[in-house]
Amino acid sequence: MGELILLRHGETEWSREGRHTGRTDVPLTAKGAASAAALGPMVRDRVAGDRLVAVLASPAQRAQRTAALAGLTVTKTDPDLWEWDYGGYEGITTADIQKERPGWSLWRDGVTPGDADHPGETIEQVGDRVDRVLARVEPLLAHGDVALVAHGHVLRVLTARWLGLLPVEGKLFRLDTGTVSTLGWEHDDHVILCWNVPPPT
Repeated sequence: MGELILLRHGETEWSREGRHTGRTDVPLTAKGAASAAALGPMVRDRVAGDRLVAVLASPAQRAQRTAALAGLTVTKTDPDLWEWDYGGYEGITTADIQKERPGWSLWRDGVTPGDADHPGETIEQVGDRVDRVLARVEPLLAHGDVALVAHGHVLRVLTARWLGLLPVEGKLFRLDTGTVSTLGWEHDDHVILCWNVPPPT
């Protein structure tokens, strides 16, 4: 079976500031573009060796551009790879939310509804989305590796589900911008092969 290669998009202005960035289509910063390009050598051997059979990416420009800069050709834009819809917390930092809701945690307490473009999602809804992604990816892994280019929280929930954990256990997997992680197998078990690896400096 192939491996699942996860790329979190490069830095954006909002990610640098710690602002929740769900469906707002924020572009990469110059630093983010450079780190995305630096991911290329980390996945190049899989492309050159024809081991990579598919590349799925979030519709967000920050994910699409990261894939392109890393030298990956997106074979499917998958709406289920959009970031968590943060609803009324879109664009707001955790520190600012906690001024109104002391001790607030996204993983435990969720989000408040926003406007029509940001209605918000429960963690269970995010879990359902990534379960659909994994169901689509599973038959592809029989033929080689699959890359997913997406966002921090959605990839953390996807990793929890890959491991057979509840979506909330994604909180255990810190994931920085401009990094590569790999999910795979040990015998018949789903495992993490490497996690949150930045480009070499």
